[in-house]
Amino acid sequence: MYQRMEEAVRELRDRLGGLPTPAEAEDIWAEIWHQEAHHSTAIEGNTLVLQEVEKLLDEGRAVGAKPLRDYMEVRGYADAARWVYGQALEPGEWQSETLLSLQEVRHIHHVAMTPVWTVDPHPHATDLEGPGNFRRHEIARFPGGMKPPSWPEVDARIRSWLDRVAELQAKTETPLAERLAVLHNDFEAIHPFLDGNGRTGRLVLSLLLGRLGYPPAIIYKRDRDAYLRAMRRADVGDPGLLGELIARSVTANLYRFVMPAVAGPVKLLPLPALATADLTENALRVAAMRGRLRAVKADDGTWRSSQKWVNDYTKSRYRRGRPA
Repeated sequence: MYQRMEEAVRELRDRLGGLPTPAEAEDIWAEIWHQEAHHSTAIEGNTLVLQEVEKLLDEGRAVGAKPLRDYMEVRGYADAARWVYGQALEPGEWQSETLLSLQEVRHIHHVAMTPVWTVDPHPHATDLEGPGNFRRHEIARFPGGMKPPSWPEVDARIRSWLDRVAELQAKTETPLAERLAVLHNDFEAIHPFLDGNGRTGRLVLSLLLGRLGYPPAIIYKRDRDAYLRAMRRADVGDPGLLGELIARSVTANLYRFVMPAVAGPVKLLPLPALATADLTENALRVAAMRGRLRAVKADDGTWRSSQKWVNDYTKSRYRRGRPA
């Protein structure tokens, strides 16, 4: 899985010019934005479905009869995600001298949590624990047994964590996705804020990925249980499952959103980047092997085709299947 992610991003950089900015590819980032805002909040129990999220973000309409808290939660997350995408690729005045700063972590939490905090603040929060401020409460032991540090230790622990984040750009034998998994899990273990740590941690992960040239890793709500199990494994020193989950998500976003949009109709792409719900990767592979889909087999054994060739194949398949 790690190798597949690195091969996909290498192809994006070498053949397609790298990850496009939000200004260059608004449609790509809008789709990722909707998906991340929906799924990352749904993991925490938000009840809005994807269509309601899209209406809220695109039209400002609160359709449905869900609690106000849920709408504000999605709105805050989406505002923070939009900032993260822009900051990762077009930093402007927020240009950071490091891969991630303490100010940025606080800002992400502030933007993500302010809307929901205005309508439903944490019941135990003091005046010093609002959005963007570290907690001043002790946190109970998590179900898996991990106990976050005492609140006076949080500032020093986060600063030490940021020092390790800065080492991400150094080359090591450990796969990047696994190193990100360790850092992501360690952030959640520190639990620096009274509320919103999961959302903030995933937004920080998206920021780091973007600055390193990768799309966000969307953890889908259907993978919630696997995500939590992977984090419990990481708590005891085994980050492999969480690393694979991150790598799988990054690769899927490269294939699903980014490559088809930036490649154009005639550039050759791996079949996963051309697959759809109606025409799966396996169906395309079978068609290529049988000579029905124009495709090229690479030296590594993978098949490549183009959007134009897939469209031609789809049309011919329809003609073959149409009643006489």
